[in-house]
Amino acid sequence: MSAKSSSSSSAVNAWVLEYWCQSRRPLASLAFVLPLLALYEGGVILLGAQAVRNGADVWLRQILDLLGFGQYFLLPALTVAVLLAWHHVTRDRWRLSAGVLYVMFAECAVLALVLLGVGKLQGMLVRTLVAPQPAVAEICLAVPWLLAGRGALLGRLLGFVGAGVYEEMLFRLLLLPPVAVCAERLGAQRNVRIASAVLLTSALFAAAHYLGPHGETFDAFSFWFRFAAGAFFAVLFVYRGFGIVAGTHALYDIFVSLG
Repeated sequence: MSAKSSSSSSAVNAWVLEYWCQSRRPLASLAFVLPLLALYEGGVILLGAQAVRNGADVWLRQILDLLGFGQYFLLPALTVAVLLAWHHVTRDRWRLSAGVLYVMFAECAVLALVLLGVGKLQGMLVRTLVAPQPAVAEICLAVPWLLAGRGALLGRLLGFVGAGVYEEMLFRLLLLPPVAVCAERLGAQRNVRIASAVLLTSALFAAAHYLGPHGETFDAFSFWFRFAAGAFFAVLFVYRGFGIVAGTHALYDIFVSLG
């Protein structure tokens, strides 16, 4: 290998490592998610009755209402505050390359397509080995809330954007770390802590789609796909950060709706 080729290879490796580290930072997650958050909240206000609110969004707002905090913009403000506080705790630098955000979007698109492919494969196996069932690949991962065709296509797409942000905030950002901490207090090793947090939050994520008056009728095949998808998202959260998992979740739901 020539010195020039070796130098180019080293430069690529250095860039990949730098991207891997930068894209996992809470500051990168905030910069990546902020446009999605603004698009969702702004779209809900503009569309009014045609907007489709995500279930996790509704649940989080209900919790805040019970605590006496009913201000509309408090939830998105808290989302931003949590990520800012997380970045402050890491004591990392407050600088971010804009190019990282574009590559993050590309990574999210690839990961969403991978999950879509897994869903299609699972659907084929179910139809072949068991019996004709609804296509598992067409299952939307957004926790339902008035998701019964009352909104226009734009309203549905905005709902999927909200799912990426608020479902990942609820099931990964707010629930997964406390479960891991509890496992640590019980003396579990690191791998056991991560595995237990991934499994428990994934089960809650899957079960949430069948709860409440707007929940779907329980189906074992859709439940197991959602459980697997929840585990996929949880692992992404642990190793790739909040921004990547939120973007992947939103794009997956959008790809399903447009497919």
